[in-house]
Amino acid sequence: MILQDPKYSLNPVMTIGRQIVETLRTHEKVGQAEARKRALAMLEAVQIRDAARVYDLYPHEVSGGMGQRAMIAMMLVAGPELLIADEPTSALDVTVQLEVLGILDRLVRERGMGLIFISHDLRLVSSFCDRVIVMYAGRIVEELAASELGRAQHPYTQGLLDCMPRIGADRHPLPVLERKPEWAL
Repeated sequence: MILQDPKYSLNPVMTIGRQIVETLRTHEKVGQAEARKRALAMLEAVQIRDAARVYDLYPHEVSGGMGQRAMIAMMLVAGPELLIADEPTSALDVTVQLEVLGILDRLVRERGMGLIFISHDLRLVSSFCDRVIVMYAGRIVEELAASELGRAQHPYTQGLLDCMPRIGADRHPLPVLERKPEWAL
């Protein structure tokens, strides 16, 4: 599970590499050298430059975007079949947000795993997801294709849509982020 803010999700007294290795060794019987090698490869897979340097850094020594990439690496190093991402970009600026989403999209596709993306940002959801399930008070109130989100019927979904800033009064069609085909970063 990828949580919203690496600042609060990563252990502040352990290096990033040690946390990734600990995750891997909890799930698989691998030696320290093999675990380090795989952790470094995972840091590179999430587009962290100079993975060996970042491996030895503490969470407070990296930016929010790099911390989130390290969290993604830590969650993916054991090869899960399903990844749950709970507001994984809410603490990031828009540019870094798109980079992190591109990394997630690419890795999910390459690894053939499922992704549950939890977010209140319906503009982001409509751009990044295929299907949307809207929950209110712990219950599913609406389910629809992301491309149909602008036609949602439930009052809670409509309320979320109405909270989005817009130019003009018409709330349809739902504005979406421009999605690059290969997330060229």
